[in-house]
Formats: sequence, structure tokens, C-alpha cells
Amino acid sequence: MNIRHVFTVLVLLLIIVLASGFVGENPYFIITSKDVQLKIPKGFPKPVYDFKQNKISAEGFILGRKLFHDPILSKDRSTSCATCHQRFAAFAHIDHALSHGINGSIGKRNVPAIQNMIWQNTFMWDGGINHLDLQPIAPITSAVEMDETLQNVVQKLQNNKEYVSLFNNSFGDTIITSEKMLKAISQFVGLMISADSRYDKMMAGKEKFNEQEKEGLKIFRARCASCHKEPLFTDYSFRNIGLMPDTALRDSGRAAITGLQSDNMKFKVPSLRNVEMTYPYMHNGRFRNLQQVLNHYSQGNFYHKFRFANCKKYWNVGN
Repeated sequence: MNIRHVFTVLVLLLIIVLASGFVGENPYFIITSKDVQLKIPKGFPKPVYDFKQNKISAEGFILGRKLFHDPILSKDRSTSCATCHQRFAAFAHIDHALSHGINGSIGKRNVPAIQNMIWQNTFMWDGGINHLDLQPIAPITSAVEMDETLQNVVQKLQNNKEYVSLFNNSFGDTIITSEKMLKAISQFVGLMISADSRYDKMMAGKEKFNEQEKEGLKIFRARCASCHKEPLFTDYSFRNIGLMPDTALRDSGRAAITGLQSDNMKFKVPSLRNVEMTYPYMHNGRFRNLQQVLNHYSQGNFYHKFRFANCKKYWNVGN
């Protein structure tokens, strides 16, 4: 066998190896029913979302994951859920202060992280959505995000043979509806549970905090925990924390939903889980780092004794 033949054989072998890495039999890509079992972390409250009304399955999870990453949900097939909710950033978006959509459109709010969604009873910074299954409707139909209609999305999915098969595997028939689509997405995002941080291991007695971390925890519980309640590190309330209004965005927050003047400039308290990975901060991404956040709270009567050096490690409570 000459050198040319050896080279050809090696190339063919390489192609076979690369291709085999993407076949369904590869264990790395297989999702089983065991992988999608809902496990409530010890110490966590009862979830708000009821999976009894949306039975989790490996097939439903796989379908939801594909929908989450597929730009077919947008009008021009350019933008997916994962475009803004990036895995490497704890499913937040660290590239921009504000959300981005089709045709280079820019929204008026920062992209929140996706985590522990089944414990939430409202969604969006203003709480305008009250059910996990309904949440994707907002970005799908938003003119500055995906700019699509549910009817068009369902039609595109119905015309796609792969999706017809996936929906059949998940729901037992080939009829695709918006309800099934939204429930599949809920199965995927609903299992994004953050509960394995250093804090969680400390609480479980598996690790110990050093003296600096203990001091940070003490200060945190005295100054921050009334809003960022353990173990979810939020009470999911809406608060006005004294931010100056953004005259360009003119975002009134919760007041736009309730119509109450008392809710003006109130926004949902975000969880501090994975906080070091989910910058920039606040509803409009005005703070680029945690030091700026703490500087805000140290002004006037806000937590003036809060020491960043003692709390930084503790604040990183993601998994």
C-alpha cells in the first residue's frame, strides 16, 4: 500500500470516528428517564410548578431542549431562546446590558438567568407572566425579540418532519399544538436547578467556611437576606431599591402591570445564585460588576457596613 492509499484510509477512518460521535447510540448524547427525574434539594420549599400536569419524560426534555436552542421560533429564524440565555453565563447574557432580538433590535431590560424556575410564581422583571408554561410567549411574540406568532411557529414545526417525530415521541401523536410546545420547553428549563454551590455544601455539612466567609455570611444575613432569602436567595418580591430612573428606557417596572403608582420603579428581586456569572446587574444592566452593586447599596442609608471583601466568595452561590 503506497502513501496515497494510507492517507486515504486514515482520512476515511477519521470521518467514521467523527461521524460516530453524533449517532444516537453514543452514551454521551443519550437522555434517559433517570436523567430527568425531579429531585427537590434538601431544605428547598415545595415547588410552585406542578409537573403532575406536565409529566416529565426523556423525550419531552429532549424536545424542549431542541426548541430552546432552535431559531425556528423567531420570525426570520435568526434568534433562539439560547441566543440570549447562554449556557456558559448560567443561561443569562453577559455580552450586552439589554436583550437583543431579530434585525438587531434592542430591548429595554437585562436578560435574567434561568434557574430554579419551578419555584417562581411570576416571571419577567415586572412579573407580567404568572405561569412557567406561558413565559415563552412573551419573547416569541415580542417585536424586539422573536417577533413571531404562536400560529406561525406551530405551522413551521408541523411542516418539519423531525419535529413531527419528536412531538409524537413526547406526546403520543403527531398533532403539534402551542400547548405541547410550551410544556416541552417547561420540562427543559424546569429542570435547571441550582443547588450544589459551596454554600449548599456548607449547609449540608460537607464543607466548612473560612473565617472571612463566615463573616460575609453573618453580614449577608443581617443586611441582605430580607430580600435575598435563603436557600433560593430571593423572596420573588418586587422592590424599589433607589435606582435613578433611566430617562431613555422610561421603564416603570411593576407599575406597568398593576397600574399602581406605588409600584413605580419596582422590579423583581433576582436570585443571587450564580451571581458572579450573570453580570451585568439590575433590570437594565447598569452595573458591570458586583463592586458597583455594593457601592450602590453603601450610599446613604443602604448597608453602609457591607464589606465587599468579606462577601464576594459567599455571593457566588451558584452550582
